[in-house]
Amino acid sequence: PVFAVIFAVMSLMLLVLLPLLSAQIAKLFTNLPDYLTQTQKLIEPWLVSAGLPTDIINLQTLKQALSNYWSEVGQVAGGVFGYMTRSGLALVQWLGNLVLIPVLTFYLLRDWDDLVARFRELLPRRYSHQVVQMSLQCDDMLAGFMRGQVMVMFALAVIYTIGLSLIGLEFALLLGVIAGIVSFVPYLGLIVGILLAGLAAFFQFGDWYPVLYVIIVFSVAQAIEGMVLTPRFVGERIGLHPVAVIFSVLAGGQLFGFTGVLLALPVAAVVMVLLRHAHQRYVGSHLYS
Repeated sequence: PVFAVIFAVMSLMLLVLLPLLSAQIAKLFTNLPDYLTQTQKLIEPWLVSAGLPTDIINLQTLKQALSNYWSEVGQVAGGVFGYMTRSGLALVQWLGNLVLIPVLTFYLLRDWDDLVARFRELLPRRYSHQVVQMSLQCDDMLAGFMRGQVMVMFALAVIYTIGLSLIGLEFALLLGVIAGIVSFVPYLGLIVGILLAGLAAFFQFGDWYPVLYVIIVFSVAQAIEGMVLTPRFVGERIGLHPVAVIFSVLAGGQLFGFTGVLLALPVAAVVMVLLRHAHQRYVGSHLYS
C-alpha cells in the first residue's frame, strides 16, 4: 500500500510538472533570438571601448545556426518517433524493456536476502556473521543516504522554484528543477543555478538588480540546505548528529577537495558502522572487563 501511494503521488506530480516544463522549454527556445539580440546590444559598447570590431561575434550567424540546429533536431526526433510508431516490433521491444527493468529490479530486491545468504556461505565460518551484519548495516546506511539526498534535492527544487517565482522569472520552474537535480553534487546546484537564473533574469528584465535577487535566493537556499535540510533528511537517516554531518562535509572538503565533499557523508556512514562494531567488540573483550 505504501509503495502504491508513493507511485500514485509521483505519477500525479509528473503529469502536472511535465506539461509545465515542456511549455517553459518551448518558450525558452522561442525567446532565444531575443536573448541573443540583447546580448549583442550589451557587448557592443564594450567592443567599441576596447577598439574591437563590433562584428567580431556575428550573432546573426549564431542565431541562424541555432535555428538550423534545433530544426534538424526536431526533424530527427520526429523521424525516430515516426519510425517507432510505424514499426510495431520496435515499439513492442521498447515497451518490453521498459517493463523488464522494474520486474528485474523487483525480483532482485525480493531475493536480496537469498543472495546475501549465498555470499555468506563463501565466507570463513568464524567471521561470516560479523561480515554479513556489517554489510547489511552499511547497505541500510547508504540506502538511507540516497533517500535523504533525493528528499534534499526535491526540497531545494521547491525552494528555488518558489524564490525565482517571487522574483517574477518566467522560467522559474524549469530553472528550479534543473538546480535541484544537479544539487546532488555539493555546490554544483548553487553554481549552475546562479549562472542560469542570473542570465535568465538579466535577459528578461534588462537590469542587474534581478540578478542580485537571484544570488540572494540561491544563497538563502544553500544556507537552509547546509544547516537544516542535509542534517535533517540525510544525517538523521544515517544516524549522524547534525554537527557530525557538517563536520564530515567540511573535513572531506579540506582533506580531499571536491571529491571529499561528494563522498563525505557515505564514507562517514560506513565508518560509523565499523566504529559501532569495534566498540561492541571492545566492550565484550577481556580488556574492557
